Amino acid sequence: MDRPEVDELTPPDRTLMGPGPSDVHPRVLRAMSTPLVGHLDPAFVEIMDETQELLRYAFRTDNQWTIPVSGTGSASMEAAIGNLVEPGETMLVPTNGYFGGRMADMARRAGGEVVEVDAPWGEPLDPADVKNAFDEHQPDVFGFVHAETSTGVRQPSVPELTSIAHDHDAYVIADCVTSLGGVELRVDDWDVDVAYSGPQKCLSCPPGASPLTLNDRAMDKVLGREEPSRSWYLDLSLLEGYWGDERAYHHTAPITNVYALRESLRFVAEEGIEQRWDRHRDVAGALKAGVEAMGLEMNAADEFWLPSLNAVRVPDGVTDGAVIESLLANYDVEIAGGLGDLSGDIFRIGCMGHSARPGNVSFLVSALGETLREQGADVDVGAGTETVASEL
Repeated sequence: MDRPEVDELTPPDRTLMGPGPSDVHPRVLRAMSTPLVGHLDPAFVEIMDETQELLRYAFRTDNQWTIPVSGTGSASMEAAIGNLVEPGETMLVPTNGYFGGRMADMARRAGGEVVEVDAPWGEPLDPADVKNAFDEHQPDVFGFVHAETSTGVRQPSVPELTSIAHDHDAYVIADCVTSLGGVELRVDDWDVDVAYSGPQKCLSCPPGASPLTLNDRAMDKVLGREEPSRSWYLDLSLLEGYWGDERAYHHTAPITNVYALRESLRFVAEEGIEQRWDRHRDVAGALKAGVEAMGLEMNAADEFWLPSLNAVRVPDGVTDGAVIESLLANYDVEIAGGLGDLSGDIFRIGCMGHSARPGNVSFLVSALGETLREQGADVDVGAGTETVASEL
């Protein structure tokens, strides 16, 4: 085999306004270039402690068991479901988006039985339907998606959902991948047992170390399992030895990713979590107002609009793929199309973390409007850009 000749790495400089990853602040990138230390080095142990404390602040929790899982957001998702769902147990999952389906798949792989609570794609779960599903099926675990990335829907009334589950002695797992650090989330106040997220969305951190938090009730269930988790790597009873007080070897942590997560969480603390929620709502609100003034429609109703992920209906006369490709080629702007039931029907436009800036939104609305007009859509680009300017 011939020796390969590969040029120096020169990726394009994109404006990331899709469903993730989001733009990363230079400070976070610099943190990743700092010297490597061992994963059991006392200096790194101190960094681990700091990262855990910063994660507790972002999750709004006092949970001792709050860690970054080594892997992408799907790893923290599988750690949550694979540890809490035991073989033979029943998990209730939603049908109103792509990631409820992923919950179901992971629960089955963990040996669980799956039952569903139905809602259309583009709408949140109705607490009455959740209660009826509990009365009928008596599930052991209930999973819901707080911020559904595939539909642009924010699940309201979370305390009502957790109350229903706990009245039936069930455990609650919340998918917070597109809400942590960008949308109001209060793990303790809302009585959520387990919450997981990814770093590359509202935290604006490269993927690789993914947030997870469990309360004492959930961790007691994990530690009391009759048989171990089917995943050795994601077995929280083993990870307890590394991220708990003992700091014993389990695996080599992704050290530079932990550096990055710590720095991105420092941004959250410096800005203030509630101020950060306000910024996402205000900047994304300008984006929403701009695309609506242009003549486009949002997929989600106003009462459960998700600021961090704006699902915009594809207008007549264009195809989503052509618009997405043109934005990337001509403007270096990334957005995405729909998934599952909404494939071809929506654009998914992120407004997350470091990407949630006025300049990005102004640029995106202008570029999207011009691209849609070039593709034959009936849009008022001027009204869109003027509205954004007045909102910001």
